[in-house]
Amino acid sequence: MKSVNETTSRPFEFIIHTICWGMFFGFSLFFTQRDNGTIDWNAFLHHSLVPASFFVIFYINYFLYIPRILFRNHLKQFLLLNLLTIFVFAVLLRAWHGIYMPPPPQQFRPSPPVFIFYLRDIASLVFTVGLSVAIRMSIRWSEAEAARREAVKSRMEAELKSLRNQLNPHFLLNTLNNIYALIAFDTDKAQQAVQELSRLLRYVLYDNQEKYVPLCKEVGFICNYIELMRIRVTEDVDIETHFDIKPDSQTPIAPLIFISLIENAFKHGISPTNHSFIHISLTEKDGQVNCVIRNSNYPKNENDKSGSGIGLEQVQKRLELLYPGRYKWECNLSEDQKEYYSSITITT
Repeated sequence: MKSVNETTSRPFEFIIHTICWGMFFGFSLFFTQRDNGTIDWNAFLHHSLVPASFFVIFYINYFLYIPRILFRNHLKQFLLLNLLTIFVFAVLLRAWHGIYMPPPPQQFRPSPPVFIFYLRDIASLVFTVGLSVAIRMSIRWSEAEAARREAVKSRMEAELKSLRNQLNPHFLLNTLNNIYALIAFDTDKAQQAVQELSRLLRYVLYDNQEKYVPLCKEVGFICNYIELMRIRVTEDVDIETHFDIKPDSQTPIAPLIFISLIENAFKHGISPTNHSFIHISLTEKDGQVNCVIRNSNYPKNENDKSGSGIGLEQVQKRLELLYPGRYKWECNLSEDQKEYYSSITITT
């Protein structure tokens, strides 16, 4: 079975050969046209021998010398064989011209020395060999580049799939920890949280398998997640959200690309005793999607094992894979270490 690279290169290769040889043999028609506009076909066949010899030496190299010798790094053998082939064809061309093109009459100026014609023919044949090498090498490079891009694409898809497979249990673990905390003091809220979780899991299990999802779906998922988080926090936590996207926006966005940042805000931004806040803004404007999160900062101690700690690393890796050169991520702590700021801007 032929590879994709071979299949796509064949039409391009055929077009190159057709144009080159059409022009080569077409020149003979200009030199064999009679005054009345008709073609002297006997003269055309004679003049066509020269491009025909180029045709033969071109394809000897194209199908034999280059793939079987040059591409196997036998450069000296390739050069020697071409020198021998060029010499043989130069001699045959001179013999052909000697038979069918007799010397001019004495009253005309003498013809140039024979070695001049040899030099001309040899130079033309060397150019033909060079053209064959150039075309063969360019096609080989094109196929190698296409294979490299295909390998990079496959590697990226495999890595993205691996990241998604990590993200699902990571997200589920954090959410179950939140529900577990609710069970201890409010079973009704815990039941409501399980219902909210079922909605989220439908999205995670099905839509997350796609490379991109409509922005409106992703925003809907984020809203459901925030509502789930609201259940477990007290009224002392100030949660503000602002979503400004096009109605039913179909702008493609990587699924769950922002959720780890939001998880991080709820994990490190809430204190059981002090006033806390989480402000989330997601906007779409001029081909860019911007997610900004500000939250109070109450970092967990080392004994807190909630979550797996890989969420933010995944965000960085996915951004690099999905939006290379098309994203900007800023994050920092305020000078007093009390506020955390994170902003991701993606050019879609």
